[in-house]
Parts: sequence; C-alpha cells; structure tokens
Amino acid sequence: VQLQASGGGLVQAGGSLRLSCAASGRTIGSYSMGWFCQGQGKERVFVAVISRSGYRTSYADSVKGRFTISRDNAKNTMYLQMNSLKPEDTAVYYCAARVGDSYKYTPDEYDYWGQGTQVTVSS
Repeated sequence: VQLQASGGGLVQAGGSLRLSCAASGRTIGSYSMGWFCQGQGKERVFVAVISRSGYRTSYADSVKGRFTISRDNAKNTMYLQMNSLKPEDTAVYYCAARVGDSYKYTPDEYDYWGQGTQVTVSS
C-alpha cells in the first residue's frame, strides 16, 4: 500500500490543522494505522493510532484532548484533526500502516510509511 500525507502548513499557536493520509494500491481496511512526528534533530515518536475498524484509538499523552485520529475506509483515507496547536507540536508528521489490529507505538513495528508533511506552529 502507498501512503500520501498532506495538510501540513504554518499556523499560529491555538490554531487548527487537519492532516490527511490517502492510500493507494490496497484498501486500508486491512491495516491498523498511526501518526508519528519527528522534530528537527529528534527521533520519530508516536502521536496516535487507530484500529482497522476505526472504533478504537489511542493517543500520546502530549496530544490527548487536542488531536483526534479518524479514518474513512470507504475513501481509503485516514485523518488527524489537530486543535489547540502549540509551538512544541512543530514537526514533520508521518502516517503509517501495519498489518494486524493490535496497537503498536514504535516506528519499527509499522510496515508502510507516507512521505511526511511539515507542521509549523508559531508562537
């Protein structure tokens, strides 16, 4: 499956962005999916994960209550709604997919990756 992330940009603190991850090649219904982010000079870290059905989600503590992960399997697309953005959210955001339906929180447990989209939050 090929993944294409989009929707990043420059936003002021307190603003919102909606990231999208469009899949092609295969339907995403077979994959649990997640979002990761990587700040400059930092490791890639977990942001959120969603089950194949979309009924179960899990978030990093730093984004709980501000970000919402969702998916539309009919449209073969996953989303990340980002509200109340903070300067420390600035990073490249990557979408990822893995075969299976259990939650995984480290990058090396994912099989497929999108190219990343830059999110910059100004203070």
